[in-house]
Amino acid sequence: MDTTVATTGTEGQKWGGASKPLNVSYGKMMMWFFILSDALTFTGFLAAYGFSRFKFIEEWPIADEVFNHFPFLHGTDAPMFYVALMTFILIGSSVTMVLAVDAGHHMNKKKVSLYMLLTIIGGFIFVGSQAWEWKNFINGEYGAVKTKGGKILQFLDVETGKRVALNEFVKVGPRDVETYGNSEGIWYTTSGEYNATYTIEEVKKGFVDNPNVTIRTQQLIVNEETGASEKLVLSREDALIKLNKDAVGVVEGANLTENEYGAPLFADFFFFITGFHGFHVFSGVIFNLIIFFNVLLGTYERRGSYEMVEKVGLYWHFVDLVWVFVFTFFYLV
Repeated sequence: MDTTVATTGTEGQKWGGASKPLNVSYGKMMMWFFILSDALTFTGFLAAYGFSRFKFIEEWPIADEVFNHFPFLHGTDAPMFYVALMTFILIGSSVTMVLAVDAGHHMNKKKVSLYMLLTIIGGFIFVGSQAWEWKNFINGEYGAVKTKGGKILQFLDVETGKRVALNEFVKVGPRDVETYGNSEGIWYTTSGEYNATYTIEEVKKGFVDNPNVTIRTQQLIVNEETGASEKLVLSREDALIKLNKDAVGVVEGANLTENEYGAPLFADFFFFITGFHGFHVFSGVIFNLIIFFNVLLGTYERRGSYEMVEKVGLYWHFVDLVWVFVFTFFYLV
């Protein structure tokens, strides 16, 4: 009995990729696999951030008030200027990486060395800038008060509507200290728990003594004139009642449990996602340094190929692209 076999028209044909699937080397293929898996990881992080942001939209900080510092311009309100400069530097380093790869295709050792050096410098500047921004975010600028429900009350100037720092209207009162013996590890401690510069009682007193200061809550309302959503600003009378009734502590700066700008979850995501991306950039700088020294030693010149420059270039472009999304989610949206 004869058996009928269906034909597909591909009989006798073999995959001609051999050791170069899709006509690329094994090393480049593995780099693309890594980039794909890492892209999925960042996608999950940013999706979680987006979900949390809209779930807690009333408590979410205003980016222009958080990232408004610029080096050597203390006290100057420059929202997004430094972040934009950081982004420009990182994207510029991607351009120099492209030029290094192109020079490698032409077997130009001198140009590869130059452009890789510029890429490394750009990466170091970006990582240092991120560390500086972390420092400012952790230290804070204004200070705020937290309520019994964990909400944040921020202080505004009544006339200008701009935020007022605690040190502009609060004075430090006397502190009772308890001295330790000579064998103790610290000189003294306060008899109470003062984790911040000011106590809640000092803030209340300063608020009463300065009638030009009021409170902004995290409650969103619709402005009848503009139709835009904005946070509720209390009158002086309502602010005094709110402060005396609900305020329980002072918050300065941001950490994993408190955030003077709004929801602590924002700080958690900021530290985790920008830190994870910063780790990628720092790793890329180290990889570039290794490749750079190999270029100087003539390793790839002897091999007759600068493919290693192209591989590390793929990784570098990836971390630059990821930053565009991180920048959009944290600073622009």
